[in-house]
Amino acid sequence: MSAHSAPASGAATLLIVPEWHGQGGRRDLAARADEAVGLARAIALDVRHVHPLRLRQTRAATLLGSGQVDALKPVIEREQVALVVVDAALTAIQQRNLETAFETKVIDRTGLILEIFGERAATAEGRLQVELAHLDYQAGRLVRSWTHLERQRGGFGFLGGPGETQIEADRRMIRDRMARIRRQLDEARRTRGLQRGRRQKAPWPVIALVGYTNAGKSTLFNMLTKSDVMAADMLFATLDPAMREIRLPQIDKAILSDTVGFVSDLPTELIAAFRATLEEVTTADLIVHVRDMSHPDAEAQYEDVRAILTSLGVTEEAGEGAVERVVPQLELWNKIDLCDAEVRTVLEQRAETRDDVVILSALTGEGVDAARAALSARLTRDHQYREATLASEQGDALAWLHAHGQVVGHRTTTAGEIVDARLAPRDWDRFTALWPEVSVRPL
Repeated sequence: MSAHSAPASGAATLLIVPEWHGQGGRRDLAARADEAVGLARAIALDVRHVHPLRLRQTRAATLLGSGQVDALKPVIEREQVALVVVDAALTAIQQRNLETAFETKVIDRTGLILEIFGERAATAEGRLQVELAHLDYQAGRLVRSWTHLERQRGGFGFLGGPGETQIEADRRMIRDRMARIRRQLDEARRTRGLQRGRRQKAPWPVIALVGYTNAGKSTLFNMLTKSDVMAADMLFATLDPAMREIRLPQIDKAILSDTVGFVSDLPTELIAAFRATLEEVTTADLIVHVRDMSHPDAEAQYEDVRAILTSLGVTEEAGEGAVERVVPQLELWNKIDLCDAEVRTVLEQRAETRDDVVILSALTGEGVDAARAALSARLTRDHQYREATLASEQGDALAWLHAHGQVVGHRTTTAGEIVDARLAPRDWDRFTALWPEVSVRPL
């Protein structure tokens, strides 16, 4: 059976959410279980039973203790479970041993996320990135599936079994395929670099929306751009990035980019594969971190997003010598409509003490105008006021100033057309390069 066959949703699923000393981190176990359920339902799995458990120690052979494995067998039989999802990273040996013990297919958190991405990727580049991550993951675990449980599925075959072709493929074939995909992705990266270069030659600033998955980025994107990008109460509703133009106060045009949502314990294979897509974040003029402040793990989600941004080299925390480019950031505290009055009051008081936070609801529109103003203020914060003296026949230079900045004054004198304008430093450099004969001085 092909690993790329059509999907059949609704597999009866047992979800195990383990936690052990030093592993749980900042997250509440119940909140982690809720997120794991959301991940499973993102590909329409039928979650029959959720089993959070705290482990005193992990076992090299099965991760779980033998008593815990035995206790789950009656649940699997009673609920007629066809798939067990372990919300943790499993080694190939642990996965195989659990499949033997449970007599059913077992996947881990990485496999589940890769399966979601495999189903959601819509563009050719997105599918190549997911396939590269999948091959990297599978290279170390060519595990024989339970053929009596195989189903016709899409994605990349984690839930239906890798299929005979994948089972028999040797690592050399996988490496060759990965090399071909990397070459294709390099070509796509070069194309995107050319497009980015054209955008940088244009005056339009680029704003990248980032945030934890399901934080409301796509809803906000649609609200700001009047677009219809898929926005749903679902983890990883957006996978392939979208870019649209928007207009902001004092800014005639900007480019808004909606990116894939981040998640805790994002598989390293995916971070590597999607780094090309995330280059849009590293080259943005402004990063807007959209946060779901109604979520019980909002602070832990914030730290997870910051960690990924740091790994991309766009924050101060990336460390001396590691920072590629520190990008200005603005936080939008979203879903305020879902917070109770007490929580909302606390958030409003916290936001008042900061100049990089706006409270809003992308769903109801509350605070969106304030967000637009904040985006504009952030983008124009380093702009400079200067006076340019133009000859009467230099209407093209005047039009350029209007198109690329904010003209705040214009008067005709015997010396020529005196224009007071506010532009980004790089735009003043471009203006003086285009019209070197024009006299420009600070106001």
